[in-house]
Amino acid sequence: MEIQQIIEVIEKLAPPALQENYDNAGLLVGDKNGKVNKALICLDVTEKVIDEAISLNAGLIISHHPLIFQGLKKISQSDLIGKMVIKAIKNDIAIYAVHTNLDNVDSGVNKQICEKLDLKNCRILKPKPGLLKKLVTFCPDIKLADGSYVPDVVRKALFDAGGGWIGNYDCCSYNVEGIGTFRGLENTNQYIGKQFEITDQKEIRMEIIFPAFMQQKMITALLESHPYEEVAYDIYSLDNCHPGYGAGMVGDLTFEMDENKFLELVKERLEVVFLRHSTLKGKKINRVAVCGGAGSFLIPDALSVKANVFITADLKYHDFFAAESGILLVDAGHFETEQFTINLLYEYLTKYFPNFAFQKISFKTNPINYL
Repeated sequence: MEIQQIIEVIEKLAPPALQENYDNAGLLVGDKNGKVNKALICLDVTEKVIDEAISLNAGLIISHHPLIFQGLKKISQSDLIGKMVIKAIKNDIAIYAVHTNLDNVDSGVNKQICEKLDLKNCRILKPKPGLLKKLVTFCPDIKLADGSYVPDVVRKALFDAGGGWIGNYDCCSYNVEGIGTFRGLENTNQYIGKQFEITDQKEIRMEIIFPAFMQQKMITALLESHPYEEVAYDIYSLDNCHPGYGAGMVGDLTFEMDENKFLELVKERLEVVFLRHSTLKGKKINRVAVCGGAGSFLIPDALSVKANVFITADLKYHDFFAAESGILLVDAGHFETEQFTINLLYEYLTKYFPNFAFQKISFKTNPINYL
């Protein structure tokens, strides 16, 4: 299978446009047109991981964390990252990372934590702004030669291209009747009306929202499905946040729990050796905010949604003082909160490619040990 085929499916789940500007997700080593017969899925790329890929004859490593995170000024055996890049290239192993773009989708890393804790009514904690656009176009209120209704044809093409999603609703559009006018000049091949004559045509104004990174796909679908030689359309940027994309998640427990029992549940479900947490409040836990990996930047958002507890990782000493605002802060570990990403990617990819050999890493790459 070509690596590009696998990449295309991964990027349906986690579009590259959703990665943070400091990130370096994507194909980091290798040729997207290269062919592989096995892929190894992991959380981190280490030399031991590359050795396992070599032993399995896996031509592709799919990792959550990027091997190359910052710019490299040299690639040499004396540098740890350079040494791994050289080993991967020598053994014809491509390396692909799906990082914060997987963090920022509602079916990604944080959804795994919510499912482990049996949370319900789950939603993005901090939706990303600037990700929504609206396409407005005008379709003639007529039928094509085969009897199909033009606005229906265009609408379906735009829905199929990824437009029209609002929360858990799809095929969303707004339509209103109006009159369009136009006059074809030289070198026109009009679908309706006569050249050099002003034509009044009953049209349907159609409005459909879509994720900004799908703009070219939407325009292509419009132009290919619309019968006019020159298609009139407008694209507007929206200030609305996309409810399906953003950082962290928040959900509710089915039954409220006291703090100690809840912390024991977290240790059990996330397979944590021990937890770092702020002072217990003596309150019941019912609303839980989560963020896999380093999520201290989301503490204000967890407070704003009235979460009783915020579970994340890599909290610093001074971060814990934010608990004085009334929230219980829990540091469950970076590896521990993201480890289920491996299962997520494995289950997702095997559904698309049931006959391709995806392999989960056979050992834990957590570099932190506990005494």
